[in-house]
Amino acid sequence: MPRNTARSIAEFRDFEPLEKELCELPNIGARLIKWTDPDYPPNLRQIADPPPFLFVRGTAQLSDPTCIAIVGARAASDIGRRMAQRLGLELAAKGFTVVSGLARGIDGEAHQGALDAHGKTIAVMGCGVDVIYPAEHRKLAEEILANGGALISELPIGTQPLAENFPTRNRILSGLCLGVVIVEAAEKSGSLITARMALEQDRQVFAVPGSPLNGKTRGSNRLLKEGAKLVECVEDVIEELAPQMARPQGAPRQLEVPAKPTNTDARDETVTSSESVEGAKTLEMVADSATTILNNLKDSERLHVDSIIESSGLNAQTVLRLLLELELDRVTQHPGKLFSLA
Repeated sequence: MPRNTARSIAEFRDFEPLEKELCELPNIGARLIKWTDPDYPPNLRQIADPPPFLFVRGTAQLSDPTCIAIVGARAASDIGRRMAQRLGLELAAKGFTVVSGLARGIDGEAHQGALDAHGKTIAVMGCGVDVIYPAEHRKLAEEILANGGALISELPIGTQPLAENFPTRNRILSGLCLGVVIVEAAEKSGSLITARMALEQDRQVFAVPGSPLNGKTRGSNRLLKEGAKLVECVEDVIEELAPQMARPQGAPRQLEVPAKPTNTDARDETVTSSESVEGAKTLEMVADSATTILNNLKDSERLHVDSIIESSGLNAQTVLRLLLELELDRVTQHPGKLFSLA
């Protein structure tokens, strides 16, 4: 830290405005979450430059790790708006938290889609949480709060929507989420900044394809050329993120063995014993399936996940979970849902 900066911090005494601001938070239904607090967003805590604190309006708990961002052009096309609303609705209906920036166009439609599904949505703002921008989204912001969502910002209350605040805001938007879906983006769109930050944070980047004749989609089409995952429906997003959601955050990557029965009733012991045998057989089958997956990969340079599912005889969710476990040291995933031995 530069000496002048350290001296300024040590000599700072003007705490009155800060105390006044903290006292004002309950009056606008807001609270302050610090980086050290247990309810600080776990995904955001992992990025290189997390905000030290967040101002939050709304009852939403930010500890939910299953957040997906939907962002795009402000001057969006009708098709883009419909797509954003549809993705927001279907993701929220499946239990995901939809995150966006409360901007005109794609952002607003994504929030509205989540609300239409009676789901939760979070708006990450480039101004104070008490300053609704754009003004015509005041009703939308109120609906977000009324439906258990939240408005969040790292900027002090009363901060106006200055242009230089939004690129910095975007790192929070992407950092909260497992992935970011770009619906429409021009060549120099702010959404591309969000996509770049998502890649730097090791988040998945998705893009909805658009006509090459439409300038509003040249940026998102370029993302697809550079390796972003193509999205035509909500399943494209969910399937790609399924391995990350196969286990709770921080949980060990291992199969659970059924607990030893404690019931002393003879009949119950017989049933429980039978269930334990079935459980052991299931574990053995899964282990055999993992071996089958590895053997199949030995015979092929790369295999698509659909081929792996078909050859294993297991359902898709189980195969995705096994591949996630094997990715630790045995298997490598490539673009296009292709897998090979590590």
